[in-house]
Amino acid sequence: MSEQNIISLTVDGGVAVIRVNSPPVNALSFAVRQGLWQAFENAFADDGVEAIVLICEGRTFFAGADISEFGKPMQEPSLVDLLAMIEGAPKAVIAAIHGTALGGGLETALVCHYRVAVPSAKLGLPEVKLGLLPGAGGTQRLPRLIGAAMALEMVTSGSPIGAKTALDAGLIDELAPANGLREAAIAFARKIVSEKRPLRRARDLPVEGATPELFSEFRKAKARKFRGFAAPETNIQAIEAASSLPFDEGMKLERRLFEELRAGTQSKAQRHIFFAEREAGKIPGLQRDAEIRPVGKVGVIGAGTMGGGIAMNFLSAGIPVTIVEMQQEALDRGVATIRKNYENSAKRGRITAEAVDANMALLNPVLDLEALAGCDLVIEAVYENMDVKRDLFGKLDTICKPGAILASNTSYLDLDEIAAATSRPESVIGLHFFSPANVMRLLEVVRGAKTDASVLATAMKLAKTIGKVAVVSGVCHGFIGNRMLAQRRREADRLILEGAMPWDVDRVIYDFGMPMGPFQISDLAGLDLGWSKESSKGETIRERLCEMDRRGQKTGAGFYDYDEKRRPTPSPLVEQVILEMSARQSIERRAIDDEEILERCVYPMINEGAKILDEGIAFRASDIDVVWVNGYGWPVYRGGPMLYGDTVGLAHVRDRLSHYASIHGADFLPSELLCRLADEGKGFGNL
Repeated sequence: MSEQNIISLTVDGGVAVIRVNSPPVNALSFAVRQGLWQAFENAFADDGVEAIVLICEGRTFFAGADISEFGKPMQEPSLVDLLAMIEGAPKAVIAAIHGTALGGGLETALVCHYRVAVPSAKLGLPEVKLGLLPGAGGTQRLPRLIGAAMALEMVTSGSPIGAKTALDAGLIDELAPANGLREAAIAFARKIVSEKRPLRRARDLPVEGATPELFSEFRKAKARKFRGFAAPETNIQAIEAASSLPFDEGMKLERRLFEELRAGTQSKAQRHIFFAEREAGKIPGLQRDAEIRPVGKVGVIGAGTMGGGIAMNFLSAGIPVTIVEMQQEALDRGVATIRKNYENSAKRGRITAEAVDANMALLNPVLDLEALAGCDLVIEAVYENMDVKRDLFGKLDTICKPGAILASNTSYLDLDEIAAATSRPESVIGLHFFSPANVMRLLEVVRGAKTDASVLATAMKLAKTIGKVAVVSGVCHGFIGNRMLAQRRREADRLILEGAMPWDVDRVIYDFGMPMGPFQISDLAGLDLGWSKESSKGETIRERLCEMDRRGQKTGAGFYDYDEKRRPTPSPLVEQVILEMSARQSIERRAIDDEEILERCVYPMINEGAKILDEGIAFRASDIDVVWVNGYGWPVYRGGPMLYGDTVGLAHVRDRLSHYASIHGADFLPSELLCRLADEGKGFGNL
């Protein structure tokens, strides 16, 4: 699209209207910046123009920077220079906002002298989510318009606010009718001129409410949420600068902080995940025009924690769900839990009370599998046992209509073996939700050997409909995430026998940035998952603890002791059990430092990821990173295990694995792919 088509300038009764039309989101690309510069210069030079309205066509106001320009040299005019030009305009400039004004889009609105928005508009500075801060004056102008306290919340959360909230805060000056933004903005411009209002420049305003106590209390209140992240603290420093420095000095500091963040590993990691999530939806070999099967009704088998959570995803998207259980009591309990979850969301203001009733009205709880006959998609969430799943899929094959998709929520089992129990293996797919399924963003879409392209395409489209980040995996034990998790689990168990304690391992993993360590996770999930009292032989620490009825948080004791608020403390009893098990297995205990704990827990995961890539289980290294960030709590500021391997250097990872292999055996042998990349001085990002 040419610059002339992107930007137009018309004059309506003394008001110049600069219109931007750069689909899909009017990103502030070089062509847009260049066109705006020329249009504003023309409007300034026209003696017949008394005020200027800046408005965008399409579905949104400027939605931010052009992501295709990320990492490339900036072409002049820069956004900073363009915004300074607009702010210094000799005539009133009014931003007419609809859709979203995000990042550079809101920064553009901030330099306008007044702002008009439709009620549905959203305004925000989401740069912190990319490990950055607003780099074109956002941290300096925003607090001057809405005060320090609200500005702190906006820049450190990255979450947008609605137009009504923005109006009350002073961020916008007037609400326009939903369908009359252009006319309302022109009328507002004429009112500004007729009333001879001054040009209200944000840079000239004081910052209200900025006190040392505000900043210290904000840091204290957000410490847990911001743990490990660099960008929130840097954003706070920039807001502090706005309240204590002259505007131009604050701008210089903001720019320096922006450049430091952009050059750092955290922002690179967060930007990596930003692009990786979008890339994950592109399936090699899958045609863009692949058939999408209609999914107007979904069946879910199992109303427990997982089945209920899966059902909620579709109910919330307005898709009717038939949920099946074997016993009335279990069915009633599952339905009650779904309603309670929705009601809790309503209490927190996330949904309305009307939405609770509307969602529940879409739920059809039944006790008979035959009720699934009319469903377009059926997802089983039953016990993780191959015989159980094969038997169930055999029944579904006879019940479900032709063309219906049959999906398994299995987290480990062979999907091809499950599919073989049907006469339609081409319609079988794995949809591995993560618990809690109504909250966790990740969906592992497991493509069987015979899964049809239309089934895969439908699953990927449906994932977007229900708000999930989908990653395709091939068939193997544990798929992508759990296969790699097994490496960490094995080493964690070995480390506590060799000399570490569970709380040592958990502390190192927590300090690395994970929400909790492997032993706390085990206690949370329940140590008795998959454990049988009848067959238990006390051969592992977990078996010994289960035999002692220390089964995790639910029994008040597991690897840790728990108080009435489920707060963990190290257990002397568990320490004794571990020491006895080490002696029983003739393991001579030794001091193990934090570096070894981290390397042995993380580097085998990277190595397993390399094997997953080499086997074609995952399409790309970045897909693996998306799995771990969205499904397992890997810190986004480290970008996933594969990017972390690239960050520390694959030669270093290979050498440390080889070192541990010489001591602990073949489990640590570096994979062929890892060795090849290390030898070539490359990383997974080069694949």
